Amino acid sequence: MRTNGQKGPVNLGLETARLTFRGQSVDLPVTVGSENEAAIDISKLRKATGAITLDYGYLNTGSCESAVTYLDGENGILRYRGYPVEELAAKSRFVEVAYLLINGHMPNAKERGEWSALLNQHSMIHEDMRRFFYQYPEHAHPMAILSAMVVSLSTFYPELSQHRPNEPEEAITIAAKRLMSKLRTIAAFSYKKSIGEPFVYPRSDLKYCANFLNMMFSSPVCPYEIKPEVVSALNVLLILHADHEQNCSTSAVRLVGSARVNLYASVSAGICALWGPLHGGANQMVIEMLEDIIASGQSVKAYVDRIKTTKELLYGFGHRVYKTYDPRAKIIKAACHRVLKVLGVNDRMLDIALELEDIGMKDEYFLSRNLYPNVDFYSGLIYRAIGIPKEMFTVMFALGRLPGWIAQWKEAREDTRFKLQRPRQIYVGPHKRRLLPGQVASETSKTSRTKK
Repeated sequence: MRTNGQKGPVNLGLETARLTFRGQSVDLPVTVGSENEAAIDISKLRKATGAITLDYGYLNTGSCESAVTYLDGENGILRYRGYPVEELAAKSRFVEVAYLLINGHMPNAKERGEWSALLNQHSMIHEDMRRFFYQYPEHAHPMAILSAMVVSLSTFYPELSQHRPNEPEEAITIAAKRLMSKLRTIAAFSYKKSIGEPFVYPRSDLKYCANFLNMMFSSPVCPYEIKPEVVSALNVLLILHADHEQNCSTSAVRLVGSARVNLYASVSAGICALWGPLHGGANQMVIEMLEDIIASGQSVKAYVDRIKTTKELLYGFGHRVYKTYDPRAKIIKAACHRVLKVLGVNDRMLDIALELEDIGMKDEYFLSRNLYPNVDFYSGLIYRAIGIPKEMFTVMFALGRLPGWIAQWKEAREDTRFKLQRPRQIYVGPHKRRLLPGQVASETSKTSRTKK
């Protein structure tokens, strides 16, 4: 058996799964993870049987072995590199959790100081990149800008090449630090561009989250007052979004990275995947849902009854993996109350959200379908109270998820079983067909038209 300090899967060769298909039996090895998660290894299934598996949405398919994040949706457990997310959110800062995810261990005092100094050192973006912001149309979505600017970093900081099969570790480390630091600057600049205000440069005297808030909200005529409680809440939000196993955007980063593209291009792909309303865009959809309830004038109960009848999507409830209350949602709910109290905000949306949750936690329709509040349900309310507009919510998600993307990209490259990801399919189209006369222009008619 594995001790707590050991890594990698347990496979003693004693357990197999037998598959019988068309009269032929094949024994498939079973791999067991650190937390006794079992997986049947089907990597040789097609060679042995001529068949593949079909798994829409990859609900039962593991794409890799990973030591980054452990997630148990049935019991509401989330850990980064073994540390419970609740403990990290209560005792750590986002930059420390980012270091943990990317490097595999919590930083000591010396490493913490060096890490923070490097994030400060790399916080500026190349001055020529400022021109890019001005070329985007007015009101361009910040996620579109963020994705494009991130992939553009590879042309300004070409320490990572598309053409070297084995990148030096130093180049990867530098790229990771650049991205961690510059993404917040790009995000803040994107917001300033959207509202027509001058860019605010990062300051060396401010820590990561405070620096971001200052770049977002400070202006030449109105300096931003940095409240410790708001900085603390932002740290918590970013920590809770830092990684979440093989979700849609993380899988996109790994998939694109498997083609050996550079880190910037892979993360840009992750940003695009995160943009979708079924993934990272859900917190914006929650706010719009709450706005619709208020604007309609109907009661929350009436809204819920309509949802149950029409089968419309109820944003902020339910999760692909969690079958109980999302552990991150509990932390964010408490943080939401603290922030609104400190800022003196009386938000009608919070009252609606609390009533909606109260109904959901008692209604059999919700409970029977495991529709518990998820991380998106309260996060938008905090961002809204801080002053971050809806269009920036998914950008904030990307800012938090970045260290997880970097860690997963690095892990995939270092995996000895690394392969270009290329899923198979079951073809259900027409049988072989032939082109018939009249379906294509004849050579004679082509020549005739040319002469004319």
